Amino acid sequence: MSATKEPDEVRVMLVDDHEVVRRGIVTVIDAQDGLSIVGEAASVAEATRRLPAIRPDVLVVDLQLPDGTGLDVMRAARSAAPEQLMLVLTSFDDDAALGESRAAGAAGLMLKSARSQEIVAAIRAVHEGRSVWPADHVAEGPELSESDQRIVDLIGDGHSNREIAEELGIAEKTVKNRVTVILQTLGMQRRTQVAAMVAAHRRAGWKQGPA
Repeated sequence: MSATKEPDEVRVMLVDDHEVVRRGIVTVIDAQDGLSIVGEAASVAEATRRLPAIRPDVLVVDLQLPDGTGLDVMRAARSAAPEQLMLVLTSFDDDAALGESRAAGAAGLMLKSARSQEIVAAIRAVHEGRSVWPADHVAEGPELSESDQRIVDLIGDGHSNREIAEELGIAEKTVKNRVTVILQTLGMQRRTQVAAMVAAHRRAGWKQGPA
């Protein structure tokens, strides 16, 4: 485990109760340039106790833990640090896991069966403010109103709040307020995450917004 933080190094905390799995992931991450494991935990209690002192850049959490779930860890992390970036690493790829992970504030979900470099890439993506969700579910998520979907689409086109206001014929303050609601609905913190989500959807052949 890295003892010091190098410039621009992404500090990662891993929460997983399976020691063999945890050790394997730690080895992979610590071998990457610009990434380091700065904390580990095997339970909800241990994770919530250690998080305040560790303050990782990215929190990687398994959903199944012996004394609760990764959702408990993520909610506690967000309560202490609303800007905390989080990635779920799990064996379960289903709608419930995806929906609950989004609602808890995760920026993505990766399966433990993924290749090690895919997991590394996901951690880097989350740190850069992008979302990482299984391709089969890329168009799924919380429902937005038609007007909010239009705003999301325009964010994906790279428009500023002022440009969106001009395009829709509404006040810039209204756009700002709606963007705040959209971020909360999607479980995101920055509009760059929304733009990345739209880009991923478009690559998958789906475009946000009204038909």
